[in-house]
Amino acid sequence: MITLVLGGNKSGKSDYALELLEQAPGPKAFVATGKAGDQEFRRQINTHRHERNPLIEVLEVGWDLPQRLRQANTDFGSVLADSLDFWLFACREAGTETEAVQQLLDTLQNWRGAELILVSCEAGLGPLPMSGEVRAFIRNLGELNRRTARIADRVHLVAAGLPLKLK
Repeated sequence: MITLVLGGNKSGKSDYALELLEQAPGPKAFVATGKAGDQEFRRQINTHRHERNPLIEVLEVGWDLPQRLRQANTDFGSVLADSLDFWLFACREAGTETEAVQQLLDTLQNWRGAELILVSCEAGLGPLPMSGEVRAFIRNLGELNRRTARIADRVHLVAAGLPLKLK
């Protein structure tokens, strides 16, 4: 079963995804895609680490998310990957976006076994960014979210901490 949890920045999507992970069969893994690029984000990551259940194994990944998910699928009963937007940004920086997205979608299409929960930012709800580079990222993230939602068994949108079932 694949569940996609979407929401805006600080919407509560990660908290909701962790609740889903806690209810899922174990052993459990948390796949972290965010890398601290500034002090504020470093504090946010550390806060998440301290609040997370210590029995949940944490795997930190970069652009290699598809490969790590395939391995986690054999090692764990439930896997939470947070978040696709940070992962997509890492792929853009590495110059591997197109190939990596296809690898991820292939991995999801062939997913069997572990419960998989994916988190992603629904970033296209706000004003159109001025920068062409940012617009391209938002378009590509929107496309990734759409394609992932088609594959997912369940999709939730979280706004103001409240989950809404979309699929």
